[in-house]
Formats: sequence, structure tokens, C-alpha cells
Amino acid sequence: MFCQYTSENLVIGRMAVCQLRTLVLGESERYDRNNFIQNILLGNMLGSDIINRAKKLHIENRKRVVYVIDTGKNCNEIAVELVKNLADIRSGDFVVAMDEHNVVLVKDVEDIDPAKLQEKLSSIAGSLVDNLLAEAMIKVRVGYGNPTDVLPKLAESYQEAKMALEVGRLFYVEKEIMAYDRLGIGRLIYQLPMSLCEMFIREVFGDEVPQILDDEEAMSTISKFFENNLNISETARQLYVHRNTLVYRLERIEKAIGLDIRTFDDAMIFKIATMVLAHIKDSRQGR
Repeated sequence: MFCQYTSENLVIGRMAVCQLRTLVLGESERYDRNNFIQNILLGNMLGSDIINRAKKLHIENRKRVVYVIDTGKNCNEIAVELVKNLADIRSGDFVVAMDEHNVVLVKDVEDIDPAKLQEKLSSIAGSLVDNLLAEAMIKVRVGYGNPTDVLPKLAESYQEAKMALEVGRLFYVEKEIMAYDRLGIGRLIYQLPMSLCEMFIREVFGDEVPQILDDEEAMSTISKFFENNLNISETARQLYVHRNTLVYRLERIEKAIGLDIRTFDDAMIFKIATMVLAHIKDSRQGR
């Protein structure tokens, strides 16, 4: 009886060891795959090394897009686990914590209809933003790059996603989702040299930037006026002020900045100038 009991325990012990070994190997392989993807994103591997390593890890070339999720604070462990659960993770997807503020989702989009791809990419980003806020009260911003169908080019998509986030932070602070191929005029301004930026600001405002640009009420008025396509009546209604009050404010702004933003040309110049000023300020502070 004693021998039978010992024998049964031995079998159970061997089964347990086997299961543990399988779990350890599986976890090790997952770590190796994520570490591999992280090194690709950071540009730490040569193209030939990527190909050889991918074969060993059984990672195929498929169309993928890199999403960078900026958590804004040190909560990446929670964010990583939530992204794994919320992003419909499949075998061709990867979730990697790049640093204390950024989580990367490398999403397999091979099977998505090309005609619906852009819509789907935006939808995935929107789900990340909404679900992380709902599930863990983590307010995030998401940037994503262009799709690529080869592993070595994931580094490019990663850099595009990071640039999308940076341009959004500077010029489109109200947006939570930024796509690299939808950066608009922000893309041009972001890449302008400081010498051209400073020359443009001198052309628009002279030697001194108007102090009214630091006036919260004035800038709020201008922002709302632009949102309503320079429509005075609608802007006055949304600001809960009389139309004449708004006209007075706009005249005061015109006197301060030397531009009549009620006209399209001056409004466009002023909008670009404020974006350029944001770029200059950010550069001086050290991007």
C-alpha cells in the first residue's frame, strides 16, 4: 500500500514538473518574442539578424501597424495587461512596455479589407483610449504609424507613431488619437528649422510677440471663433455673450496683434503663427 501511494505521488509529481516546465518554456518563448520585437522597434538589429531570429521564433512577415500608447504616468504594468485583454490580441500581435510612460501595441492587420483599413486603424485606437479610461481610469493618448508588411520596417512605423504623438502634443492638444498620415500642417511646422520659424514670427508680429497671446479669455474667444468657421453669431451664442460684445473683443484682438481674424487670410496667418510659436517654445525648452 505504501509503495502504491509513493508510486502515485511520483506520477503526479512528474506530471506537475512537466506542466511547470511547459509553462516556463512558454513564458520564456513569449519573453523572447517580445524582447525581439522591442529590439526591432528600437533599431537594435540588422535586417539579416531580424530575418534569422524571426524564423527561430516562428514570427512571419505580415502586415502590421505600430500603436504607441502614452499613459502619461507610471502605470504601465496595468496598461500592458489591459491592452492585452482589450485589443483582441492574436498570435501575430505584440504588446511591449517601452518605458515608464509608453506601451506599444504591434497589431496584425493582414486580414483587414484594404478599403476599410484606415477606418479600422482609427477604430482600434479609439477602443484603446475608451477602454483604458473605462477599465482603469487611465487617460491615454494614442499615435500610430503606417502599415508595413515586413518586420524590419516596424522601426519606421514606431518612429511614425512617436512623431504623431509629438505633433499632436504640440499642435492638437484636444485630440487623443493621432495618425501619422493625418498630421496636416502640423507635420510641416514640426520639421521647420528654428531660423525660418523665428523669421516668420518677426514678419507677422514684429520684434515682440503680443502679450494678448497669454490672455486666456482672448485665446479662448479666438479658439471658439475658429471652431465655428469665423461665424460671429454662432460663436457669440456658444460663448453666451451678445454679438456686439464679441465684435468688440475681436476688434480689441485685432488692435493687439495687427491681424483681423474675421478675414480668412488673417485668420490663417494667425493660426499658423500660434503653431509656430508653440514649436519655438518647445524647442527652446528642449524637446
